[in-house]
Amino acid sequence: MLLRIRVRLPDRPGSLGKVARVLGASGADVVQMAVLERDAGRALDDFTVAWPSGAGVDRLRDGLACVPGVEIIGVWQTLEPQGAFPDAALIGQLAGNPGGGLRILTDAVPAILSADWAALLRPGVTGRPAAPVPPQPPGPESSPAGPVVVHTSLGVFAGIDVPDVHPLRPRAFTGEDAVEYIVAPVGESGLVLLMARTGAPPFHRTEVFRLAQLISAAEAVLGAGRVALAGTAEPVSPGTAGPS
Repeated sequence: MLLRIRVRLPDRPGSLGKVARVLGASGADVVQMAVLERDAGRALDDFTVAWPSGAGVDRLRDGLACVPGVEIIGVWQTLEPQGAFPDAALIGQLAGNPGGGLRILTDAVPAILSADWAALLRPGVTGRPAAPVPPQPPGPESSPAGPVVVHTSLGVFAGIDVPDVHPLRPRAFTGEDAVEYIVAPVGESGLVLLMARTGAPPFHRTEVFRLAQLISAAEAVLGAGRVALAGTAEPVSPGTAGPS
């Protein structure tokens, strides 16, 4: 299985190498690494590592805790997409199947951003529990009082509690149920893309920016007309797994 490990460490030569050596000594195979931020002599880094399925992570945490100056922010299971450039691969998929573009986007982003699931919503005007309604064009005049789930990713196998996604701008927030969320509007379609993960740190601002960039790229590839058309697809009830 794959794990995402987020650590804060001293931003000086040798610190990264020490962390990598500890990961290797613990039995983790580093797949990729990303620097999220550097500030005031500290760096925030994400590591994706291959880890034996079913193995506990205590020795991994214990090893990292022994590295001077290293703070463990979070360790959680993830599912990384195949290939070295998942963002580019996603845009290629959108171009090849523009009719299902927003559904493809919704299915793909959880793996790219290490989330549990994603949902395409018509947000309505309040944060009431999501409920299905008959198909209708997006827009303020036809929006229902509460959010409507238009499509859910393959990570949804049970009912989901949709939080209040207002204000409608790219942002990360923590829900009342301690679930970490990230939300971003989909252009002028009247839709928003919501992602969630549990047992993990809050989404970082670089992840918010990356999601917003992916949505912008999708709009450029699909065109405003196709984005609006995708938003009129028949909604699915909360808890229905997979794309329709």
